[in-house]
Amino acid sequence: MAALGGRFASRRSMNIRVDMTIEEELRALADKYAKTLKGKIDARMNEMESDDHSHYLVYQVLGVTDEEGRLIDSYQNKGRFLYKYAGSFLEEATKVCFLRTFPGSGSLKILNTEGLRPKTFEIDCLEGINAIEIKWRDATTDGDHITKEHTRIKVISDAGYKPIRVMFYYPNRAQAQRIQQTLETLYSGIGGEYHYGDNAWNYVRDRTNIDLFQILNTIARENKAKNGN
Repeated sequence: MAALGGRFASRRSMNIRVDMTIEEELRALADKYAKTLKGKIDARMNEMESDDHSHYLVYQVLGVTDEEGRLIDSYQNKGRFLYKYAGSFLEEATKVCFLRTFPGSGSLKILNTEGLRPKTFEIDCLEGINAIEIKWRDATTDGDHITKEHTRIKVISDAGYKPIRVMFYYPNRAQAQRIQQTLETLYSGIGGEYHYGDNAWNYVRDRTNIDLFQILNTIARENKAKNGN
């Protein structure tokens, strides 16, 4: 592992499934995540059967029935798992595309040279000097997020890499959008790139020659047909 001013902490790579086409590998990855998600949700729903529901009293005071309260709690828990695994799946699927085209790419942790916390920052996918952060969506409205991200991309830039943010789904709320607009300005100001929405999908396709969007759409259509939607 090469050294650059002592900034390297650790590097992780993923195995490439050379026995599969890229579509087969992404299908297998989607199936793995779908099964894991279902298992987590089923386990949590079973746990909730024995939960204390005394808080429904407050729901009732606010005009929410017991049945509505049960459904709200149920879908809130399902949503937490869904958002977590949707993001993890899309990040890993994107990494698979880059690994297919750039076998030397992988995740990298670099030391924080701007402060004590956190000790390291992780680059999701390092392809050449391109330090790519992969986000499926970012709906944060926390102003501190800007400071943390500014520190992160400065550390990455100082280490000799080009910070690139790839975010597939832009937030809907005005405050969250303002945060993203500020981040876009920060990336541009430091010589980096910021791609979101269609541009994010196009960036992955143009860099890897793999149309991740099209492959995922094909899998989604098949699942919808299978589920009768």
